[in-house]
Order: sequence, then C-alpha cells, then structure tokens
Amino acid sequence: MLKPIKSIVYKLFFVPAAILLMHGAAQANEPENSTGTHDTIVAESSVSHESGTSHESGSGHESKFNPGKLVIDHISDSHDWHLWGSHEHPVSIPLPVILYNKDKGWSCFSSGRFEHGKASYDGYKMEEGAIVSEDGSKFYDLSITKNVMAMFIAIFLILAVFVSVAKTYTRRKDEAPSGLQNAIEPIILFVRDDIAKPAIGEKHYARFMPYLLTIFFFIWVNNLLGLLPIFPGGANVTGNIAVPLVLALFTLVITVVNGNKHYWRHIFAMPGVPIYVLPIISLLEFIGIFLKPFVLMVRLFANIMAGHIVILVFFCLIFVAGGASSGAGFGTAIPSVAFTVFINGLELLVGFLQAFVFTFLSAIYFGMALAESEHH
Repeated sequence: MLKPIKSIVYKLFFVPAAILLMHGAAQANEPENSTGTHDTIVAESSVSHESGTSHESGSGHESKFNPGKLVIDHISDSHDWHLWGSHEHPVSIPLPVILYNKDKGWSCFSSGRFEHGKASYDGYKMEEGAIVSEDGSKFYDLSITKNVMAMFIAIFLILAVFVSVAKTYTRRKDEAPSGLQNAIEPIILFVRDDIAKPAIGEKHYARFMPYLLTIFFFIWVNNLLGLLPIFPGGANVTGNIAVPLVLALFTLVITVVNGNKHYWRHIFAMPGVPIYVLPIISLLEFIGIFLKPFVLMVRLFANIMAGHIVILVFFCLIFVAGGASSGAGFGTAIPSVAFTVFINGLELLVGFLQAFVFTFLSAIYFGMALAESEHH
C-alpha cells in the first residue's frame, strides 16, 4: 500500500524540485560583467547609476540555458513539431491550425504563419505556446497539435502492422507463423491468455478482446515512440493528462454498460451488510465506480510524464555544469549520458508495464461487472 504512495510523492514533488534546483543553479552560474578592466567596470557602473538604468555586458544579452523551459516545452503539447535548433532559430514542422470563432467562422492555416510567436495571422497570435485572439473573442481550437499528430502516426503504424498480419494469416492458412506475424502473435496470445481470460472469464472474455488489444497496443506504441529523440518520436502522448483521461472514460463506460444485476446489487445493496451500515458502504462503493478509472488515469499519466522529466533532468545537468566551466561540463557529460541511457532503457520496460497494467486493470473491472453472484 505504501509503495504506490511513495512513487506518486516522488514523481509529483521530487522531480519538480530537482528542476527548480537546477534552474536556480543555472541562474547562479550566469557569467557576470566582464567587459574590461576594473576601471572600465567602475566607470560603466557609475554611468549606470547616474542614468538610473542597468547596463548589461554583451554576454548578458545572450540567451542562457533554461532547463525548466526545456523540460516544460518537451512535456507540453505544441502547434509545431520541433526538430532541432535553439528557441531563437528553431527548425520545426508546422502543423495545421483549425479554429472556429462564432463571429469570424472557420480559420484554417499553417502554424508557420505565427513564425514561432513572432507574428500574428488572421486575427490570432501565439502566446507561450497557446493561440489567442487579438480582439479577445472566444473561439474553439480544433488544431492538429503535436500530440494529435503523434497519435495519428501511432494509429497508422498499428493499422499497418495488423493489416499486414491479417493478410498473412489469410494467405498462409494452417501454416506456422513467420516474420512480423511471428512477432505479433505471442503478444496477442499474452493479452488473451494472461489478461482477458483470467480477469473476465472464459464465458465473456472474447467480446472485450478488441478493446483490450486496442488500448494495449495504443499505449505501448505511443510510449515507445515518446522515447525516440527524433521525428516521429519525442511526443509526450500518454504523459498528457487528456489522453489517459479519455482512455479511462472508455473503461468506465464499458464497465457501467456491461454491469449485471449482481454488480449493481453489490454496490447499492451489498448482501450480508447490516441495514444501518448499508448507506455508508453503498456511498463508498458508488464513489469507487469513478475512483477506479481515476486511478488508471493518474497511474499512466504520472509514470510516463515522470519518465520524460527524469531523462531530461539528467540531460540538462551537462549544460548546467557547462555554464560554470567547460571542464565541469565535460566531466558531467559522461555520467549524465550514462544515466540518461540507463533511464531511457528502463523506460522501455516502464512503457510496456504501463500498457499491461492499464489493460489488466480494465479487464479486472469488466470481470467484476460480469461476475455472477455467489450469495443465495
């Protein structure tokens, strides 16, 4: 019971604290004014004092590394797909912007029109990664963002794999599996024999297999793509709270719709419970209907998001240390890269486990909704 609590506390408090400490270190390591000799510095400071302004050196105008912004930009959604380059001169793939305003109607254009927040277009502009209207009017944003595009890519990959495997089964009936078919079949059997059948039962498991296979491969493929540092990877799909929320709602709806009379009786009139305790127990059981998918959502979201943050924290240590001196940067690079590779490898396992846990718990909820009563 304590392990999940400790895990959530670690991911929600320790990791953001580490980022803040690193950001503070980056500010502390900011190079100070070094434009010339001591006399020049004194002269410049006196001029600044007389004019009431603060002059910075040439190095002060250069953009310093901000680890907090890098991490937030990575785990957040965006209207373009960043490939490489700095924030001042980024190279990215613009994505479609689709907006609906009750007064202006539909507006469809490329996010490149905003020039990374430096320009406005058709009455809209970009502020801190979000689109706002210049006149303050309300609108609906139906844009194809980075996470949406990443989901389309994952869906395309899943469809391509399963259509190819299905064609192979049709073409090679009663033959031993080979190639891609040989790689996918054990996973399908794993979901069927180790998740669906034990949790739901032999009688009802078959009708839930399409959903269980879909969420398992959808979560797993998106988790794997999120660990790739280059396009089409790097998107934080399942680490975005909206995606686990929708998946958890699907599980909730399927559970409620398929609940039999014994399931609802167990919630509102649990057998064997004294009548004076029944209202409290029924209230807790009713809350549990919504609490179960909520836990599903938080578990997937927190684990994936924390994994992305931890990887970036180790990566940022190189540049934070390099802000102090080149030697510190090179000295930090080796252990930081080693830890980054280690955590990235660990996230490969976590990505699979989170897909398994979400699918397995969904199957358990379905099994609970369909269980026959053992009470007479």
